[in-house]
Amino acid sequence: MLKAGLKYPGKGRFRLVLLLLALAAGPAPAVADVAALEEVSSHLATLIETRAKLPADALDQPLVPILEEVADLYRARNFRPLWQGTSGLRIGALALVEQLRSAAEHGLCGEDYLLEPLEKRLTFRTAALRRGEALSPRDAAMLDLLLTQAFFGYGTHLVEGRVDPALAHVDWRARRRKLDLAKLLPSAVEGDSVGQLLTELAPPHVEYRQLMSALAAYRELGARGGWPLVPAGEKLSPGDIDPRLPAVRARLLATGELPTPVPFEGNAYGPGTLAAVKLFQGRNGLDQDGVIGKRTLAALNVPVEGRIRQIELNLERWRWLARDLGRRHIRINIADYSLVVVENGQVVMAMPVIVGTPFRKTPVFSAQMSYLEFAPYWTVPATILREDKLPAIQKNPAFLQKNHFRVVRSSGRVLSEEELQQINWRKVKAEQFPGELRMDPGPWNPLGQVKFMFPNAFNVYLHDTNERWLFGRDLRNFSSGCIRIERPVALARYLLQDAKGWDEERLQQALTRTTPLQVGINPVTTHLQYWTAWVAADGSVQFRTDLYHRDLDLEVALADPQGLSLRNVAAPGRQKPLKVSAL
Repeated sequence: MLKAGLKYPGKGRFRLVLLLLALAAGPAPAVADVAALEEVSSHLATLIETRAKLPADALDQPLVPILEEVADLYRARNFRPLWQGTSGLRIGALALVEQLRSAAEHGLCGEDYLLEPLEKRLTFRTAALRRGEALSPRDAAMLDLLLTQAFFGYGTHLVEGRVDPALAHVDWRARRRKLDLAKLLPSAVEGDSVGQLLTELAPPHVEYRQLMSALAAYRELGARGGWPLVPAGEKLSPGDIDPRLPAVRARLLATGELPTPVPFEGNAYGPGTLAAVKLFQGRNGLDQDGVIGKRTLAALNVPVEGRIRQIELNLERWRWLARDLGRRHIRINIADYSLVVVENGQVVMAMPVIVGTPFRKTPVFSAQMSYLEFAPYWTVPATILREDKLPAIQKNPAFLQKNHFRVVRSSGRVLSEEELQQINWRKVKAEQFPGELRMDPGPWNPLGQVKFMFPNAFNVYLHDTNERWLFGRDLRNFSSGCIRIERPVALARYLLQDAKGWDEERLQQALTRTTPLQVGINPVTTHLQYWTAWVAADGSVQFRTDLYHRDLDLEVALADPQGLSLRNVAAPGRQKPLKVSAL
């Protein structure tokens, strides 16, 4: 079984070793004395106030602007150099370069953070020291600026991610982490703790570290050649004889679903292959029937480079999240159709869910669940009213009574049957509907017996359902944006365990109500997230289909030069929030 944990040697590690050895060549200072440091300060002031450009690669091309945060930091210190003192270059510079060299471990690229020009100038500095010379004040100032700029770029991306999620996904709202790097950096440089600071800037979540290990494991697998493709053909079922089966087993051996070869099965689909295929299907969110159909074949043939990129994209999503998800919280993975309740880092409840269709996507955000509602009304959202219900009413006005719908005025008054009969429904438009369309509580109600409310701009919530048979499917994207949960009573019982006066008898009474009842609970942070790659409790790497093409959207955003690292300091305007239909 391929598990997260293998180490990846990293591109250019040999070059880094040579650089570090050169930098450690001698104690001679980079700048001779205090007077020389003052000259460096003068050049720093000139570079910053004249808005000079910095080289982005070892060839000094193209040029990038100095970040405003960097300029402000130097102004606040009267342009004193940060990384250099009378005793030479501070050791934090070496720690920063080492961190940039290992940026790939986070799914990032050191070259996006001025690594090449930094290495060029540090090597040049070492050569000068060997000749008994010091850097010129201007070169020393440029080196200082490059180090600070690189720290800000890399540190910001570790803290906030490379792109604003709202720019990559119109229906994605994340409480992004914010830190004052200008306040943290000087003390870290002076205290020789730059490497430690950068390590602490990365997301603290265990899941992030597990994905980093998974990335290393899959890169090592890629370095060994990845896995073979399984040729196309008819579906393969247990008991079949087919010349493609050795390729299937070779593929499953590569990622560990098949622990050891089973040569005795040859071209036969035997029990050893069947167990491995089912395990693979489970790790890829597929129906574990052992049949290698179109979807299983497509998952088998995703190349190792595709899986590596999938892990990198999900690492980026973790960088969008707050450091603290809550001691007790609910976490929904839209792409996995799953819900877990987490207490003190441990999963205490788990269940499958149903999410929005690709046309009515469940959005990504976090909010505080604050109350439950038993025997809820279902107020039909505007989108469903316009596209589904109004056409049905216009076709047959008896649709209202037959399906337990009522029309409710803004005052709360329910229109009588006589009033409804007087309406010429064929002339009614959704925008001028004569009130809210509301369904009575009962077994016909799509919200079921209880809904779980965490007020948000999308009008999305968790709820029971009267279509429980849908939970038996491996693809569960049938809702209009809200999340239907398999075991609503169990979740209600869990949330009410600390509520005064709520025992099992009272819960059962609430579940038989015919009129709505709202019950407040201790707030529970609820996270609606979208993960297409993660590491399971058993250490196996899990992948899911990109249901809403959000991986693709993120890939496009990362490839846009206007959204990348240090080449642009002004982000484009945010898109407006997208309203989705509840249910």
